[in-house]
Amino acid sequence: MTPEIVLNLVQQALEMTLLVSAPLLLAALATGLLVSVFQAATQINEMTLSFIPKLIAIFAVAVLAGPWMIGVMVDFTRRLFVSLPSVVG
Repeated sequence: MTPEIVLNLVQQALEMTLLVSAPLLLAALATGLLVSVFQAATQINEMTLSFIPKLIAIFAVAVLAGPWMIGVMVDFTRRLFVSLPSVVG
C-alpha cells in the first residue's frame, strides 16, 4: 500500500464525513442563529433556551436526510470493500 493510496482513502473518508455531517451542522447553526436573534430582541439571556430548539431541528433533519446519509455511507463502505483487494494486493 503506497502513501498515495492511503492519502486518497483518507481524503475520501474526510469528504464523506463532511458531506454527511453538513446537514445536521447547518441545521444546528441556523437554529442557534435564530434563537440568538430572538434572545437579543427580547433580552432573554437564558443559556439553556437554545438547547431544545437545536435538538428538535437536528432530529427533524436527521429524519428527513437520514436515508440519504445512510445511502452515502453505505456507498462509500461498499466502494471501500470492493477496492480493498486491489489496495492491499
